[in-house]
Amino acid sequence: MDAKIEHLSARTYTIPTDLPEADGTAAWTSTTLVVVQVRAAGKTGLGYSYTHASAAVLIATTLAQAVLGRDAMDPQAAWSAMQAAVRNLGRDGLAATAISAVDTALWDLKAVLVDQPLATLLGRYREAVPIYGSGGFTSYDDRELARQLAGWVEREGCHWVKMKIGTHPEQDPARVAAAKSAIGSAGLFVDANGAFGPKQAQHFARLFMEQDVLWFEEPVSSDDLAGLRLVREHSPAPMEIAAGEYGYSPDYFRRMLEAGAVDVLQADATRCGGVTGFLQAATLAAAFHTDLSAHCAPALHSHLGCATPRFRHVEWFHDHARIERMLFDGAPLPRDGTIAPDRSRPGLGLTFKTQDAERFAVASGGRA
Repeated sequence: MDAKIEHLSARTYTIPTDLPEADGTAAWTSTTLVVVQVRAAGKTGLGYSYTHASAAVLIATTLAQAVLGRDAMDPQAAWSAMQAAVRNLGRDGLAATAISAVDTALWDLKAVLVDQPLATLLGRYREAVPIYGSGGFTSYDDRELARQLAGWVEREGCHWVKMKIGTHPEQDPARVAAAKSAIGSAGLFVDANGAFGPKQAQHFARLFMEQDVLWFEEPVSSDDLAGLRLVREHSPAPMEIAAGEYGYSPDYFRRMLEAGAVDVLQADATRCGGVTGFLQAATLAAAFHTDLSAHCAPALHSHLGCATPRFRHVEWFHDHARIERMLFDGAPLPRDGTIAPDRSRPGLGLTFKTQDAERFAVASGGRA
């Protein structure tokens, strides 16, 4: 098959949140989406990342030069070329999110070219993946917190939900109690987004365990691997410590696993190098006998979760689920607390609603 990559474009969209949002270390009122399309042999592949608008410029210039003219059937070769192209710019952070969007588009294109769902192309371990509802922002009052978390249990059938903590730590035990009252027998996760130091995190781990919290995400900074391990070693069972959403490379995931820093590794294909990078993280997790949980971007991770050996669940993050449902035809719909790729649609099974998205468009990006 003659399938040389002949076109690449990147567009940026900024979508306001429905309410102000905050976690233990940040606050925001909008989410930025960078959408990539690549074309070969008359077919188009779609990829995306939640990142800064400047990623679109990097995609349309440096990364386009690295991938145009390559064989669309070999996305790993394009991935390696993009990694080399950003060597002097810095691989992690912004560059990694840009590479992620392009790599995802290339894998989508390959699956479209062979007329198979991406999960089928990669090889499935399972037909569907569990989700957990995620939001519960610290900017919410108790009423909004309870309404959102209970909705995921009642409407999507989620067996677990997650809330943010850490902005006002003294209020968190009462907020956790309000959340538990709202969700009944469903499991409750908390996410500090690195707001605590190790000693403070251990204190809250003990308090939250008394409230039957099962999962403590980023109790300390994910860069503090020694601190994460300390919290993990001193947290009461069966509470699990999770982190990894800010991993941008296989090297980071390897260091986190070697440090014994987490009970469950997280990875985000919109940050860690797309489909190629996510599969590398999944291989490392399996080698360390550690479960992997996908961070956000559920439309993408529904496929990757099916193709991952030791897979726990996908984060049904409020902002991303809302945006993907609004702007992507074919975005997954939860059923009994799970999502599944559509076997009738090739690739990711997504079509970007360009006209619907135009009102959110940002003047950045380009074409090559």
